[in-house]
Amino acid sequence: MNPYRRNFLRGVATVAGVSAAARTSAQHAHSSPPERQAPAGERSGERSDAQRATTATSEPSSDVVSVETPDVPRMPWRWETGVKVFDIRAEHVRTEFLPGRTVDTWGFNGSMPGPTIEVNEGDRVRFVVENRLPELFSMHWHGLEIPVNMDGVPGISQKPIEPGGTFVYEFTLRQNGTFFYHSHMAMQEMMGMIGLFIIHPPTAHRPRVDRDFGLIFQGWAILPNNTIPNTLAMEFNWLTINGKAGPATTPMLVKRGERVRVRMVNLGMDHHPIHLHGNTFYVTGTEGGRIRTSAGEPGNTVLLGVAQARDVEFEASNLGDWMLHCHLPHHMMNQMASMVGPIMMSHGRGLQPQTMESGMGMVDGRALADESGPAFGRTLAVGAERERPVANMPLAGASHTAHAQSGRAGRGLIPGYPQDMFMDMDEMFAGKPETYGLAPGWTGGMMGMMTLVRVLEPALFDKIQQLKAAQASKGAE
Repeated sequence: MNPYRRNFLRGVATVAGVSAAARTSAQHAHSSPPERQAPAGERSGERSDAQRATTATSEPSSDVVSVETPDVPRMPWRWETGVKVFDIRAEHVRTEFLPGRTVDTWGFNGSMPGPTIEVNEGDRVRFVVENRLPELFSMHWHGLEIPVNMDGVPGISQKPIEPGGTFVYEFTLRQNGTFFYHSHMAMQEMMGMIGLFIIHPPTAHRPRVDRDFGLIFQGWAILPNNTIPNTLAMEFNWLTINGKAGPATTPMLVKRGERVRVRMVNLGMDHHPIHLHGNTFYVTGTEGGRIRTSAGEPGNTVLLGVAQARDVEFEASNLGDWMLHCHLPHHMMNQMASMVGPIMMSHGRGLQPQTMESGMGMVDGRALADESGPAFGRTLAVGAERERPVANMPLAGASHTAHAQSGRAGRGLIPGYPQDMFMDMDEMFAGKPETYGLAPGWTGGMMGMMTLVRVLEPALFDKIQQLKAAQASKGAE
């Protein structure tokens, strides 16, 4: 059954069967919403509850496809007199970027990124936002055209939500496209506080898609043996898609011949040139909604700027396991930082002109001193430009015989060696249905801000769906 039809029927049954006592309780729970004075244009067009209910319960056409957000849940909602109501908790979330790599982030409803909000153009929505953080908080609805007192900017459009406090946002959705919600406290954004906000049109855009995916791109600075991101850093050594770093990112599965949409959102400190292998796509939407021109330029790489959304669409006609990743070289690796990692491979010499902390932009000593500049050009400070030794220089005076015995030809003799590492971690993901059938050693090429679009023959696609169903059934026992 179409998921929207199922939600619609569930909502009708809930509204029809609710008791008077339950209605009284619900009204009491929201008896003190923030005072809001709608703009004159909205007041003049104010609709009755019956009109709102008609709009809110009208599902999109049957050819609108629900969005899949790998590794991120969908946010549940309930009906209240024709309004879709969402309960959102801003809170600490402990998660794993990779199996065993635990990170203390901030997110929503136990998830980082927060659960995906999926609604329809014309819906009346209410968000009951509770602040479970130890500091002030407010929520912004990125890209939405709504009354200013619902915009979520602390000190401008509302008072910040105190720890333990609640704020109720309510508005009507008059757009469709790929949007997102996030904290409007800057450093909280760097702790992970973002989620997708998908608004479907009444009728599917043409040409219609068979698969629709949503991805959030984020960057993190986390020192080894630490679980808390450094939100002040300017260098990032963990790069995630939907809260996972490759190869832990869950592949997107499509059948050969299907039309695919991938919605991408970036909230961090770096722009990302996102590249798709083996397929040519067209950019069809931005954080402002659907691109209205019919002409489009083909491409396979799109620059996903900070605070931007980009929708791309393509025909999945080429069989294979195709990478989708940021093409910045330093974003195709995990847990690396200036002067951290390669240093340890310098034949025990340990050339380390700066500490790990300073290499990641953490000030140690006087903040304005030359030596406080982050390593290797991530600053305009003079200190970052001074001459310094490098980790992988050939060892002076080393004998050819010693290197020949080192187990790898050319070790220490080729300037710059070593550079890259190839690590096979297939066993970590052997039981994950979405990775079934991937070539042995696939994890070695999947580090950092990387995921896969798997274009499969129907038989293999169906086999993986069966494995997923069996795993879900086993987990529910």
